[in-house]
Amino acid sequence: MAKIPVTVLTGFLGSGKTTLLNRILSEQHGKRIAVIENEFGEIGIDQALVINADEEVFEMNNGCICCTVRGDLIRILGNLMKRRDKFDAILLETTGMADPGPVAQTFFVDDEIQSEFELDGIVTMVDAKHVLLHIDDSDECKEQIAFADVLVLNKTDLVSAEELALLERRIRSMNSMAKILRANHADVPIADVLNVGGFDLDRAMIQKPTFLEPEYPFEWLGVYALDEGRYELLLDPGPDPTMSLTLLSVAGTDDSALRDAAEHGLSLFSSSKGSVASRAEITSEAALQVLDLKPEGTTSIPVRVARTGRYALITQHLPEEFNLRFQRASGAELIPLATRAFTAGHTHDETVTSVGIRREQSVDGDKLNEWLRQILREQGADIFRMKGIINVRGREKRFVFQGVHMLLDAREDRPWGDTARVSELVFIGRKLDRAALTAGFDACLS
Repeated sequence: MAKIPVTVLTGFLGSGKTTLLNRILSEQHGKRIAVIENEFGEIGIDQALVINADEEVFEMNNGCICCTVRGDLIRILGNLMKRRDKFDAILLETTGMADPGPVAQTFFVDDEIQSEFELDGIVTMVDAKHVLLHIDDSDECKEQIAFADVLVLNKTDLVSAEELALLERRIRSMNSMAKILRANHADVPIADVLNVGGFDLDRAMIQKPTFLEPEYPFEWLGVYALDEGRYELLLDPGPDPTMSLTLLSVAGTDDSALRDAAEHGLSLFSSSKGSVASRAEITSEAALQVLDLKPEGTTSIPVRVARTGRYALITQHLPEEFNLRFQRASGAELIPLATRAFTAGHTHDETVTSVGIRREQSVDGDKLNEWLRQILREQGADIFRMKGIINVRGREKRFVFQGVHMLLDAREDRPWGDTARVSELVFIGRKLDRAALTAGFDACLS
């Protein structure tokens, strides 16, 4: 039986992913499409912005699809296997903060998923007006462009021909193999974004040689031969405020032993509650420690080994980043018998946060419009994305707004019908003041 094609639709916040998704679902292309959506934010709104269609929509909004919910993705795909007669293809829309690499990796490293599904292609939406504000300081934005099979330069009507040509050259320098399409309101031929013909694994491996390697919450493992007794770990301040590490018994130094140690370490790191201590004892019983390194000096961590044997020291960051030294009580430095570096797990810019607001009262339309304009004037540079579905007093239709930086699109949408008239809105950006945004919206309630 032929594999089910999967198209990953990605792009930075506000690039037009949902607009393209709605175009695909509304055109008469004869395909039955199951949609999987993922949102970065406290309240899921995108599903409500997707048009009414016969297609099934699965929503995941408890995290980024390339991070905490990858297990949910595998679970949903597994459930879809049992209903494959109901659809012909899958469209997976990621959050604007997703690195598409780990998403694509899912279709190559999980044997059951690989046997049933085929990654047809990655389509990346690029906001021609705003992408240059993020491309230099956002790893996610870079990865979305680099991994694309098709790049849709959207909102070309908002930039000059010279600006568009400059942007296209910049994009070409990052991904010379992808097909580039220019668009306004995501008006591209559907045939150019579906049935791409297969994700280019070779190009992905060139872009990221560790593409097919599992991601771990740590970057380094070293195996040491230790006698019963006491040792010391010395760490200097590093580029990150914390350094997680654990010490655990290991069978040997061959690939199988290192792989088993990594899997054991993964379970320990995943279950750790992240207790913080500036000084703590590491024991051979594999008690995970999270060290809050002080920038003013070196941190000394006592190590106690209960039994002679071989032990794996697993560290969240590379040892050289913290000038890590593992030594005997006498001061003699220990040399590892074997080492292994790992692909670090995907992390987000922690300065980017979201604020979600949900209210059951109706809203005064005039006050809402004035408040939104004020937010754009005062905070537009720091708001990457804002979107909402609002119950405006006296209106029988939903009021929908979507904003990107200083731009705002607001309009009446479909009638509320039998659905609950609840107002929901989300802001994503930097320097967001939750209390001020909530108070501002509450002042608009009627």
